[in-house]
Amino acid sequence: MRILAMLIELAVLALLLAGLWKAFVKAGLPGWAGIVPIYNLYLLLLMAKKPIWWLPVILLVPLVNLYFAILLSVEVARLFGKSTGFGVGLALLGFVFWPILGFGDAKFAGEAVNIHLPHPHPPVLGAH
Repeated sequence: MRILAMLIELAVLALLLAGLWKAFVKAGLPGWAGIVPIYNLYLLLLMAKKPIWWLPVILLVPLVNLYFAILLSVEVARLFGKSTGFGVGLALLGFVFWPILGFGDAKFAGEAVNIHLPHPHPPVLGAH
């Protein structure tokens, strides 16, 4: 019974991570960034044009973090053309709503987030 519960938990986690990955790709960001803790929150703040000082508040201040996380999620949902209720769902039931956002027909309508990632293949000196 414990193994079955663990397998269900792993499946739910995999679905959540896949949904985050797909939603980030829809927003023009690398999918892997959606599954990196803290960095994904930082990018969501940039996406939603919220101040970066929200990051430590969401991570470290009990109860207040819930309020800020809901505000952030509502704004992210709005950027994907979803309702306020959907945004609250992203914050409180992310394991259900992130896969819906990522795999559904929602399109990102916000501005592209400019992240400066290093080029995966540095240029070769002397190559034209």
